[in-house]
Amino acid sequence: MKNVLIIGSGIAGMACAVRCAEQGLQVTLVSPFPSERSQSVMAAGGINAVRTEHEEGDSVESHIEDTLKGGCGLGGERAVSGLCGHGEEILHYLESIGTVFSVDEKGRPIRRAFGGQSHKRTYYCGASTGKQIVSALVMEARRLEAAGRINRRLWCCFHSALIRDGVCYGAMLFDEAGGGLTAEYADAVVVATGGQNALFGKTTGSTQCDGYAAGKLFMQGAELKNLEFIQYHPTTLETAHKRMLISEAARGEGGRLFYKSEGRNIYFMEEKYGQGGNLLTRDVISQEIDAIGGSAFLDLTFMDKKVIDERLPEVGELCAKYAGIDVSREPIPVQPSVHFFMGGLAVHLNHETNIQNLFAIGECASMYHGANRLGGNSLLSAIYSGNVAADEIAGREAAGSDHPDFGSELEREREQLARGMDTESQFPVMYVRDMLADTMNKQLGIVRTEEALVQGREDIDYYLSVAGRLKYDPNVMPYFNYSLTGILTLARATVTCALARRESRGAHYRSDFPKTDEKYSAATIISYNDGDYSVRLDEERFYES
Repeated sequence: MKNVLIIGSGIAGMACAVRCAEQGLQVTLVSPFPSERSQSVMAAGGINAVRTEHEEGDSVESHIEDTLKGGCGLGGERAVSGLCGHGEEILHYLESIGTVFSVDEKGRPIRRAFGGQSHKRTYYCGASTGKQIVSALVMEARRLEAAGRINRRLWCCFHSALIRDGVCYGAMLFDEAGGGLTAEYADAVVVATGGQNALFGKTTGSTQCDGYAAGKLFMQGAELKNLEFIQYHPTTLETAHKRMLISEAARGEGGRLFYKSEGRNIYFMEEKYGQGGNLLTRDVISQEIDAIGGSAFLDLTFMDKKVIDERLPEVGELCAKYAGIDVSREPIPVQPSVHFFMGGLAVHLNHETNIQNLFAIGECASMYHGANRLGGNSLLSAIYSGNVAADEIAGREAAGSDHPDFGSELEREREQLARGMDTESQFPVMYVRDMLADTMNKQLGIVRTEEALVQGREDIDYYLSVAGRLKYDPNVMPYFNYSLTGILTLARATVTCALARRESRGAHYRSDFPKTDEKYSAATIISYNDGDYSVRLDEERFYES
């Protein structure tokens, strides 16, 4: 029997775990918190699919075309075709396990419009699509746990992979409850750890998704892809602790963006792009808001309050709770914020990395979204990628119980963790993480320049130079201490990729290279070798082979 180790229990990780277990594989599902606390529950907008009863004129081919266009030519056609072609099947599966999608008065599923799409094809569950899907998958996982097919390891964090000669044999895990570092062997390891929010501090997402796993695996030989493409969501509400997402659904239902000038409301997206301006892709709207000073207003006041309450309840509740705004009477002050990472671990069509038996799925894997993700495609790709990886693993022969001895590596890492508690420094680890977030927001924002990126690289190099001498902070979980170097290394790789792409495309805008250059019509691949960062363009589409 094949043993599969899955790191991360959000929608992608659970989808993969359930699919593996149903095919007879033995699954260990590892996460620091229960699935109900994963970032996946925050996904409100919906999931894209073209169903049999689609909007007139829509088709799977149209969904593929919109996705490729939104990705500015960098989303592989074979990968995107597989993703979009399985949309209806995935929706039917979600319904079969208890996901309840919103319906109209005749009981038909309701579709809403999302940016960059030529037709309404985003299905949703009221204001809690992600939460509904998580709940349904949790019940499936529990059923398989009871059958002995899935073993959950909670309060455990990824430390590093067990890799020898380009093959992955499992992972080292840090048990927060027991305080120990252990080795977990497996025939396949699947990483489903989400995006890289902690690099930027306050974002729309969870700081649980910090990018450490990708950074550590990068240091261990895994290649990364398209890190420079960071999606800023154009409409977020500032609060004390994070950016609250004002769902794209608000514009899908007719919300209008404007700024004030000499006592007038200037509906800038409509004036420049016409009637559909408010539903252009997120990169375009974010850049336009940045050009008018970095903030704008989202106007829903012309809408009937009943419509807002029925179709956008989360927007009204969120604004009332965190800003004291009645959206039916007052416009919402909005700003762009880091929201999604198109870049991540480079994977083949089967979601295997360049390291044998090491897979990556969900947001931590770079595959379908190219230079810019369409709203509604993230939930679809989370489930689809988990299914693809599970099917690939199930179709392989089990490696058996033989594996190299990693005892010396395990002992070395244990000693290094202990040394971290004895070092002395005036700066705690969390202070450096805060400085990193300041650097990334300042030097790798919506608009980038060579000068800013070089400064960002120098800042991160300094943080890396002192990281090994910092005193571990006893007031935070040990994970936050040992993860610093991996996070800093990922940040350094991200800035390096942004410097290498000397053009503007999708979510990567260089004011010193404002035009799209066909020379760069390929993915950015970066590798690491003992402190050396090497970038190449994947012109041969190696990761679609």
